[in-house]
Amino acid sequence: MASVDQVYSSTTVPETKSRNCFTVPNEFLGKPRCLIKLVEVLLSFVAFILEEVVTNCASCGSLYFFEFVSCTAFLFTALLLFLLTTKWHTRVGINCWSTLDFWYTAVVCGLFLFASIFFAADNGGTDLEKAAVAFGILSSIAFAVDIGIFIKLKGLPFRDQTVIRNRDSNSGPAEVEKLNTEE
Repeated sequence: MASVDQVYSSTTVPETKSRNCFTVPNEFLGKPRCLIKLVEVLLSFVAFILEEVVTNCASCGSLYFFEFVSCTAFLFTALLLFLLTTKWHTRVGINCWSTLDFWYTAVVCGLFLFASIFFAADNGGTDLEKAAVAFGILSSIAFAVDIGIFIKLKGLPFRDQTVIRNRDSNSGPAEVEKLNTEE
């Protein structure tokens, strides 16, 4: 066994265990997008709280839809941020975090914008409702900025797979020579 240790000791580096539970940047989340996700969590939380403080509603359908979207955006964005900044994402069993992150952010951006417009058009006109709408629109903008940064840094996640498939199909036949065989 000593000879094996001598051979590999000069070429291998021991793995150091990080004591820090939050690792940013990592393969899924860089520092700019981590900050944007924090802003998304805070803005959607404020929008949710402001909506919850509203005591009377003339037409409650838009208020309830805004409540659902803002609460969902807050909770799921906080969960996604937690998973992507820790090692917990490896225990969930999902392999396509970039695609999931992209589509989740795009859907929530659209829903938040729609819910904010719908709530702005159909509310009682109180200052709390106007503030909730403003924070909903700010949240939508933060989600849109996140999508823009994602596309700028990584491109569209569904385009990468087609490029890889096309490149692999045009590479020619696989080599059949076996390596390290004794004859």
